[in-house]
Amino acid sequence: MQFEQQYKEYLSGFNTWEQKEHADKYLLFPENIGKRLSIDELAVTNGELYTVVTNKQAHGGKGSLVAMVAGIKSSEVISVLSKLLTEKRETVAEVTLDMSNAMDKSIKGSFSKATIVTDRFHVQQVVTEAVQEIRILLRKKAIKEESTAILRARKKKKTYQPRTFENGDTKKQLLARSRYLLFKPSNKWTESQQARATILFREFPKLRHAYNLSMSFRSWYENSNSKQEAREGLKRWYQKIDEEQIEPFLVAAEAIKAYEETILNYFPNRSTNASAESFNAKLKGFRTLVRGVRDVKFFLYRISKLYG
Repeated sequence: MQFEQQYKEYLSGFNTWEQKEHADKYLLFPENIGKRLSIDELAVTNGELYTVVTNKQAHGGKGSLVAMVAGIKSSEVISVLSKLLTEKRETVAEVTLDMSNAMDKSIKGSFSKATIVTDRFHVQQVVTEAVQEIRILLRKKAIKEESTAILRARKKKKTYQPRTFENGDTKKQLLARSRYLLFKPSNKWTESQQARATILFREFPKLRHAYNLSMSFRSWYENSNSKQEAREGLKRWYQKIDEEQIEPFLVAAEAIKAYEETILNYFPNRSTNASAESFNAKLKGFRTLVRGVRDVKFFLYRISKLYG
């Protein structure tokens, strides 16, 4: 502990760091700005969020970090990014981000010439969550049915024996154990998942329809070769949603419509926010390595030395 204090106070250079005074509010590295950026949020300590802007070209190494701003309010992020020279900000051609209104406003207010791309995997997550919502509702219903049957058997002084399917699952187990297979295309199912899916879709046709809608959306991302082709394919997917009238998918479709233009901006370059997610994982890993954050400014100083 004494050595750590000496390192911080005398050896590290922390006390002469030019960004020390405002480090807990923001960090800014104008020299790291590039044409293609990512923006994401990160909890540094105790759930306190920072908005993190990174340069894709640095591939998560030295020179990745463009800015870190305390909080996620667009007005505060814009205020910090506006400290960058206008000509620097106007060189940014593309920024990837998740489905966040605050981040969208931050980018529009900071990089006026940049194309905004909504991250593919966050969009797909909206659709897969719709499938999982249906599965969860069906499982809750199955649990309630089983509880009622157990009470009924107890009143009759009988032992309750749940119905089991040919793979050994009860209805409740079938719905619980199907969680992961619903995320994957059928050609990636294991043998046991294939058997479980056959039973699942036979017993719950609504879940089969939901899964097919999810996989057709995934296929749309993979097989659209241009922005115009993607636009037309998305219209066809909306039509399927209208035909099926499955409530969680109607909600998902409305969410996608709200971000449609920035979602379609994915197709020219197929840019994602994966680099930001990877960078955030590195910061979380470093936080674990140093056993948490006792001094926010010093932690951010060490981050700046690694990635600034």
